[in-house]
Amino acid sequence: MLTLVGIGLHDEKDLTIRGIESAKTADRVYIELYTSVWQGKEKLEDIIGKKIQELKREDLEQNADQIVKESKTKNIVVFVPGDPLVATTHSILIEQAKKAGIETRIVHNASIISAIGETGLHVYKFGAAATVPFREKTGGKLPESVYDVIKMNKRNGLHTLLLLDITPEKSMTANEAVQTLLTIEEQRKEDIFTGDTEVVVLTRAGSDESSIYFGKLGDMKNRDFGEPPMVMIIPGILHFTEKKYLNNFLE
Repeated sequence: MLTLVGIGLHDEKDLTIRGIESAKTADRVYIELYTSVWQGKEKLEDIIGKKIQELKREDLEQNADQIVKESKTKNIVVFVPGDPLVATTHSILIEQAKKAGIETRIVHNASIISAIGETGLHVYKFGAAATVPFREKTGGKLPESVYDVIKMNKRNGLHTLLLLDITPEKSMTANEAVQTLLTIEEQRKEDIFTGDTEVVVLTRAGSDESSIYFGKLGDMKNRDFGEPPMVMIIPGILHFTEKKYLNNFLE
């Protein structure tokens, strides 16, 4: 059996009782931490009473068949930050297991996709999301596809959630993402991302230090938002209730 367990947004305190019970009865427990900044692996081991093996990106993206094979004869749990099926990598893992005739189970948890409601923006008014990558991952090329997603959503009056890249060494800040998008704007000159663009920054969602910032880009681009993780939102057409709520965080 293969069970994917969401571990929430911040640390071991976010784990559900269902998730704890699944891990306690598992033959082997894995965790992936490359898709999110999450703290508490050691404390989580204390809670479930067993060691947790950390997976690298290639373990799930290139060698997922090994986990699927193991699940044929053992009860395997994979801990996933946020909700297990938000990232397509984990959907593929479930698909492979089902094709192999292996029983699968999902234990859901909070995700950044739902946590953005903390900003007061209506979740159903979000369009396509995009990830702003580090330039070294794109061979130095500007990620113009991100700009195109913002453009498309703006055309339809929808909000855009921008996820900020992470590597084992560092996490992107909103300031770095802003600079990347401003550079694209300088080249494209389509007035999609300018000093008058309204921006929402949500930092450290799910923790006691979670903060929300709202304002025009020109007033926000040099703002110190503190430590990652953080996401950035480009609002579309704001309902008056959204605008009223966001004004509580106006810079």
